[in-house]
Amino acid sequence: MTRLRCAILDDYLNLTLQIADWSRVGDRVDVTVFNQPFASPDTAAAALKDFDIICAMRERTPFPRALFAALPKLKLLITSGMRNAAIDLEAAKDHQVVLCGTQWGRDPTAALTMGLILELTRNVGRENARMHAGEPLQKFVGIEIEGRTLGVVGLGKLGAKVSALAKAFGMNVIAWSPNLTVERCREVGVGYATKEELFGAADVVTVHMVLSQRSRGLIGQEDLARMKPTSFLVNTARGPIVDEAALLETLQQRKIAGAAIDVFSVEPLPVDHPFRKLDNIVLTPHLGYVTEEGLRAHYGQMVEGIDAWLKGEPLRRLA
Repeated sequence: MTRLRCAILDDYLNLTLQIADWSRVGDRVDVTVFNQPFASPDTAAAALKDFDIICAMRERTPFPRALFAALPKLKLLITSGMRNAAIDLEAAKDHQVVLCGTQWGRDPTAALTMGLILELTRNVGRENARMHAGEPLQKFVGIEIEGRTLGVVGLGKLGAKVSALAKAFGMNVIAWSPNLTVERCREVGVGYATKEELFGAADVVTVHMVLSQRSRGLIGQEDLARMKPTSFLVNTARGPIVDEAALLETLQQRKIAGAAIDVFSVEPLPVDHPFRKLDNIVLTPHLGYVTEEGLRAHYGQMVEGIDAWLKGEPLRRLA
């Protein structure tokens, strides 16, 4: 029997082979792990051209039509999650590539969002760094989030979870999205606001929209200009939902108190990106979904998916 080749992409933490039982398919599949992002689409095509199976971690490596065309041996592509905006679904179908996904358990992004809000308002990370650097006294005065207003952009499953956590901290919560209804706000137990009202009233704005053509650039210069000079922006959704150039200018001119950003238009964030030079922004490298429990579930389901596909019974097909 001819052995198949499987590529596991973007395993930055080098955990894949440790947290999932790949021996389940080891008698039929040779696994190669890629720990670094590809420098370009051409580099990706050259590295992956001899693989029959690819396991993708979220949107770290895009799969446009041109890449599918450059991978003639590819038969199965499994992505973590049941949705991946970086994969051309029609191209996968046209090239007869079976496309499957994995399912989420709990979404840890909500907890990260609250952590970022606390970092912005209590400066835990910055004071920790100063303590380790030998500084004897504190430098930053925190602010209390109890009684403050959280503006949630997007009140789906994740936005609702963040809203519940924020209310547990004593925050007042209002929400807006293009299709949000008053009834949905009542269901979640938050106040309804127009876009203008939310950006004008919120002490913290947090983004929880799915990236689409409609949501790309949804938060722009005018929205940021409505924010109070004491307010903060948090984005753990997708980078392009917020106009990054407008946000950069807003922070450089200190028109708002600060921002915490976990997602970017280009990932990994380039080392020379001007965000890295600002002292009023908290930067994290897309940590929202990266937990041991989450990765164990995703990679375990990838093994399960490969085994099922080899038996002619693909699981969790996307296209």
